[in-house]
Amino acid sequence: MRPSSLTAPHTMLTGLSMGESPRWHQGRLWFSDWGAQEIIAVDPSGRSEVVLKAPLGLPFCIDWLPGGPLLVVSGSAGLLLRREPGGSLVTYADLTSFSAAGWNEIVVDGRGNAYVNGGPGIIALVTPDGAVRQVADGFAFPNGMAITPDNATLIIAESHGRKLTAFTIAADGTLSDRRVWADLGSGVPDGICIDAEGAVWYADVPNQCCVRVREGGQVLETVNLDRGGFACMLGGPDRKTLFIIATEWRGMQHIQEVAAARTGQLLTIEAPAPGAGWPFN
Repeated sequence: MRPSSLTAPHTMLTGLSMGESPRWHQGRLWFSDWGAQEIIAVDPSGRSEVVLKAPLGLPFCIDWLPGGPLLVVSGSAGLLLRREPGGSLVTYADLTSFSAAGWNEIVVDGRGNAYVNGGPGIIALVTPDGAVRQVADGFAFPNGMAITPDNATLIIAESHGRKLTAFTIAADGTLSDRRVWADLGSGVPDGICIDAEGAVWYADVPNQCCVRVREGGQVLETVNLDRGGFACMLGGPDRKTLFIIATEWRGMQHIQEVAAARTGQLLTIEAPAPGAGWPFN
């Protein structure tokens, strides 16, 4: 099968500071705007709402416990926070004993296990009873994570490793059988999501695109962008809308400049297969 380039995406929102961590939840697309220190929700018509002002240092990423509250990774503080019914944030888990370096992405599986990555290239597991333990390490800049619908496989993007790495998930949440799920060649994966055909979409900042790949690395589709692709998520009423967060990128040394320029966009395009697995709630 030859890879195809999908048509140009539709622009749903503009003027974002630094969007990340999109999630489809209860009929809306939620995401973190790091530069604006906000968590925003957008309905299918494009109406947006600032759901939570989050006075947190970047990064801060989000996901939900199954049928439960919102979790927020306060990356710079090394905390996993839980949103209370009144909107306040309380500590759900303290990750600082594993690393004082910044934490990044989160994915919660169907059992309520929360996996958080970051620090010196590690994944920590927070179980529903509040226990925290390290379950993997040695990643080349860990980024987006996704879990298959059967809760059996976790896939993580290694941005500097230019690959997607997979693990088998045990009943207690332990990760084993580490393997390269896809060698991406020149691809630099950031945020990822899984579809119902078992393919993975990954957003790519330096190559300004969003790419769908099969296990083994075969490229199936590419969405070309005019700025860096930071994250993607399948959602919408039938889960066949691919949401892409894209922003002009000028390097780590210019983060404040990038945030102030507000070049971030939320883009949408019809995907060939609906979303599957986690994150989804």
